[in-house]
Amino acid sequence: MADIDSKIESARCPGTTYTDMLNADTRRVPDYLMMESTQDLGNDPITVDRYISPEFKAREDALMWPNVWQFAAREEEMPDPGDTVVYEINNRSYLLVRQKGGAIRAFHNVCLHRGRKLRDKSGRAINLRCPFHGFTWNNDGSLKEIPCAWDFKHLEDKDMSLPELRVNRWQGFVMVTENNDIPDFEEWAGPAVEPYKDWKLDECYTAIWVGRVIPANWKVVSEAFLEAWHSVTTHPQLLPFLGDANTRYDLFGDFVNRAITPSGVLSPHVKGKDQNYILEKMNEFAGGSDDNSESARRFKAGTNDIGLAEDDPFYARKILAEANRTNFSEMDGRDYSGVSDAEVLDNFTYNVFPNFSPWGGYMPQIVYRWRPWNGVDHCLMEVRILMRTPLGQETPRSVEMHLIPDDQPFSSAAHLLGQGLADVFDQDMSNLPFVQEGLKASANGVMELGAYQDSRVRHFHRTLDKFISGELPKKD
Repeated sequence: MADIDSKIESARCPGTTYTDMLNADTRRVPDYLMMESTQDLGNDPITVDRYISPEFKAREDALMWPNVWQFAAREEEMPDPGDTVVYEINNRSYLLVRQKGGAIRAFHNVCLHRGRKLRDKSGRAINLRCPFHGFTWNNDGSLKEIPCAWDFKHLEDKDMSLPELRVNRWQGFVMVTENNDIPDFEEWAGPAVEPYKDWKLDECYTAIWVGRVIPANWKVVSEAFLEAWHSVTTHPQLLPFLGDANTRYDLFGDFVNRAITPSGVLSPHVKGKDQNYILEKMNEFAGGSDDNSESARRFKAGTNDIGLAEDDPFYARKILAEANRTNFSEMDGRDYSGVSDAEVLDNFTYNVFPNFSPWGGYMPQIVYRWRPWNGVDHCLMEVRILMRTPLGQETPRSVEMHLIPDDQPFSSAAHLLGQGLADVFDQDMSNLPFVQEGLKASANGVMELGAYQDSRVRHFHRTLDKFISGELPKKD
């Protein structure tokens, strides 16, 4: 277990800790969940200019974005040779292309003749032909044809291959960077991402994908998902079964942090309720179930046929974990009998700097991505739900993103996300545009953060400041 700074430790929520819950698990808990990792980041305020200033955004665009690994696509978006994905962020447009041998290459999505984008959208491509004048490249980026070649004799001895980006593939995610000198993704992210070797997100596929443009800076929006303690005010319906203030926050190196929020327990803010109350409220949130499967029966009734004492303070948590093991096995054919309660129940919200959040564990994984959108005051928030491919079946192709119109809430996509999750997002969005307005109206120009529960926000900004100052990326 990592050393924990005493000042940070004293800021923990009184009462039951997440470690207490892990010690009560019905299975062996992996070491990577027992490990805590904190950093003393001080208590200085955060300036608001980084959210509202076009000048700060320009520095961010020039100094940070080209020098980090970015999540550009999932493998199942482009499973076949010739499949392409267009990934755009800020003023950059990248074109990812699946090669005949299965490799993925990424190019700047720009014709080298007059600068038109080679492709406007993702899809199948026999070759990469500019719609303007017909300059054409092979899918490996090599030049294929120049119309009216007699007029371009001066290019005959010039390398006209499309400028290329680095590509790394990790857990089914396709990562790209413009920087040829930073380490490969797994080394860059560090050992904090090693648990994904157990969780195997490369066995998953994008089953649900929803996006919506939010009238707030991308950092304002992403930071709403870096802490859980806003639930007591913003998401009160979660308190009967979510340990919001029990969340553990871990900081790893410069580029990864995580929050682990326990499920199947009462919030520390809720008093006087029993274990059956937890089961009832979690079932209500999940929308109930009309099926008669063993997992549904346990989930709904909390029946005690797995040898649990009803006075166990974690009775509901253990019942729900066992139900999930059964349910997940029914869905995908895998054996979850030895997996810890924590990994089939809790919310493992990792954040990979700067804008990529792949959840961990064995639940259907949520993946967030936040992209700046049309200036400093808007962002595109994307929510994916990854499901595990059933054993023995071919991985399905990704669904396409459902873009929610600006004038409609997330609940308009409740048929995709489920009503409970859609409502949570709408509650968050009821705050975030007003955060953006409030930051612009700030009298003192700073935000004051909590010592522990806001530590992931502070960790993010420490790393961002390292890029803005030139400390990152590290140079040999």
